[in-house]
Amino acid sequence: MTEFPYLRLGINIDHVATIRNARGGGHPDPIKAARAAQEAGADGITAHLREDRRHISDQDIDRLMAEIKLPLNLEMAATEEMLQIALRHKPHAVCIVPEKREELTTEGGLDVAAQHNHIAYYVDKLAAAGSRVSLFIDPDDVQLAVSQSLGAAVVELHTGCYCEAVLEGDEDRINRELDRLADAAARGMALGLEVHAGHGLTYDTVGPVAALPQVAELNIGHYLVGEAIFSGLVPAIKRMRALMDQARKEAAGIQIA
Repeated sequence: MTEFPYLRLGINIDHVATIRNARGGGHPDPIKAARAAQEAGADGITAHLREDRRHISDQDIDRLMAEIKLPLNLEMAATEEMLQIALRHKPHAVCIVPEKREELTTEGGLDVAAQHNHIAYYVDKLAAAGSRVSLFIDPDDVQLAVSQSLGAAVVELHTGCYCEAVLEGDEDRINRELDRLADAAARGMALGLEVHAGHGLTYDTVGPVAALPQVAELNIGHYLVGEAIFSGLVPAIKRMRALMDQARKEAAGIQIA
């Protein structure tokens, strides 16, 4: 029997803010969602402050830092504006992500190999300020090696391609994408990186990713905000937490009662 380390769950509250912003005003409140996530057993809160402020706002970040006890993982593009915001707040972690104005959501991993010199500046500044720096990348050996050379503490593996394959019902592609994630998780750990994963994970797709022993944290948001419409946010998060724990235990050979 293998003893797997505890798998942390970070809850992304961006799309609570998306619903709020659809009509303006203050409801629903993303900070209330963060409190609910804390009640449900989340280990951290993730929020992406985009250049266009389409969901999370500057005031949301101010309040999260002041009012929420859970660690904040601030997702941001590698821009000077976002760097200054991160340096002012000094969140527990900063995840540098790709960002395009026209995209509906993040469409893939950051190409740190092509942007090495540009990204290096932000990694150095953020790490010097005391934040754990994470790079959101595709599960690729080159991206992992460059992330390690840049001095990032963490990589977050983009799980979107795997989730798309599940949605399409393409078994061959599902297996290929899971193999890529498994290989990247093992490679990342071997390089001394802490490995996280996320993007598009659902109740149906979380198990095989949660079962990867090298993955220390999953970050999940949009799906849980959607499920909260039907079950409430706390029950939705608790169900996701239970599925993660079950997958972890089964992978470790622990009998489930």
